[in-house]
Amino acid sequence: MLVQLAIRDIVLIDRLELEFGPGLTVLTGETGAGKSILLDAFSLALGGRGDGALVRSGEAQGQVVAVFDPPIDHPARLAAAEQGLDIEGDLILRRVQMADGRSRAYVNDQPISIQALRAIGDALVEIHGQHDDRVLVDPNVHRALLDAFGGHGDLVAATRAAHAALRQAEKDLREETAAVEAARKEADYLSHAHAELTKLGACPGEEEALAIERTAMQQAEKVAGDLRDAHESVAGDGSPLSTLSAALRRLERRQPQAPHLIDPAIKALDAALNALDLAQQALDRALRDAEFDPRALEQAEERLFALRAAARKYGAPVDRLAELAEKFAADLAALDAGQARLVALGKAREAAEDHYRACAAELTRARKKAAKALDAAVNAELPPLKLERAVFSTHITTDADPAGPDGAEKVEFWVQTNPGSRPGPLMKVASGGELSRFMLALKVVLADRGSAPTLVFDEIDAGAGGAAADAIGQRLARLGARVQVLSVTHAPQVAARAATHMRISKDLADKGARAATRVAPLADEHRREEIARMLAGATITDEARAAAARLIENAG
Repeated sequence: MLVQLAIRDIVLIDRLELEFGPGLTVLTGETGAGKSILLDAFSLALGGRGDGALVRSGEAQGQVVAVFDPPIDHPARLAAAEQGLDIEGDLILRRVQMADGRSRAYVNDQPISIQALRAIGDALVEIHGQHDDRVLVDPNVHRALLDAFGGHGDLVAATRAAHAALRQAEKDLREETAAVEAARKEADYLSHAHAELTKLGACPGEEEALAIERTAMQQAEKVAGDLRDAHESVAGDGSPLSTLSAALRRLERRQPQAPHLIDPAIKALDAALNALDLAQQALDRALRDAEFDPRALEQAEERLFALRAAARKYGAPVDRLAELAEKFAADLAALDAGQARLVALGKAREAAEDHYRACAAELTRARKKAAKALDAAVNAELPPLKLERAVFSTHITTDADPAGPDGAEKVEFWVQTNPGSRPGPLMKVASGGELSRFMLALKVVLADRGSAPTLVFDEIDAGAGGAAADAIGQRLARLGARVQVLSVTHAPQVAARAATHMRISKDLADKGARAATRVAPLADEHRREEIARMLAGATITDEARAAAARLIENAG
């Protein structure tokens, strides 16, 4: 609830500090004393629209601070936590309004946007008056109020979860359908490519081995002729072997006659013959190694060209062609598996839709049941509020397709103000005074369900008197037993039922130079005197004081 409100330099308010407690608090005062200014300042702290004209004349800025102590799990604290704010202890909402129109907002002394401040303020306070009909205008709010009244939180949560699951199932099915369709369009290509690469049978490292083999065969072809010529020189008809062998034999026959002359020559010739023999052997080996089948070179080149052509065609290195063939095979298998997944996802989507529709149908039944109970409760509150001829009804329309996360219902509060008249939406049928009383009846019924912890009523009793005003006071007091209620009122019957009574007045400040709004808590005799003023007007009589005392006593 609201604990404190501090206002500085806002219109007629120079400095004001108020403390609030539970129950019904009424604010009374003569017309023009500043009741509307007080509410405008309070609205500013809650994220209301700022205006440089709100700053007190002659001042550079004004400021409003509102202190609340909501429960730790209250939506206002959750909204503040989402903004990264410190939410320990009280929630202190502060708004600084500059005279030039600029405005700054703070929560617990941490800067925050005006939009975020408004979201937190809306969770803490509802301000209602004859012309503040937000809660009665938006059918989306009506549905939420009906669900709050019926205690449908679990059903709404289950329906939202089922709707989210249905949307996810539909998304999964769409994505898989698109993937299968894309694969199907490429199926012929995949099948042809896989067959071609499988037939090619490329192996990692094969390109390099073929290139080395082809180079070797090409080089062998070039040197084979030189090897044959060399071999002819060493071992052919022109070979020196026979000549050298004959010379060696002649020297060996002469060797005994002059060994010291012949031995070195014999050794040299013998070495030459051995060297020629080794050369012949080497050339024989080289010729054998250089021998190749020209068809082998042709085959190697054809294989190499085929591998490289496939690599260019599929945009992959030769060493990855085998891997690519496996990928194409996997894609073809995935196409077959995708068809099976499509069937499974289709069944999952149908199951999700069935579950969602079951949840939505249960919520529909619960809402229709709660609507009857809400209508009965609100209609029971109308006669004392001088709306005995009026009929309140919760108008529900159901449209299963398309249904949303909150179910299939559209909910709108309707009224029939007079017998025989056509019922219609509350905002279109009820007059201003009727509207405020309908709203009060709703708030009484919905007091601790779907309501902010602090309710502010701005002259909701306008135009009501006697029994109607007393009925309004009774209902505001009943509301005050469950939530904090602040009411600006001109009705003494309402003021008499307050737990706290504050009087708003206007006097002169700054040595009489400027007017200033003052707010003072009243008790006992001062409270009786104020209610007597509300009864009698400017001249307070003993009869008015006695009537005020009776009102207070009866209210007690």
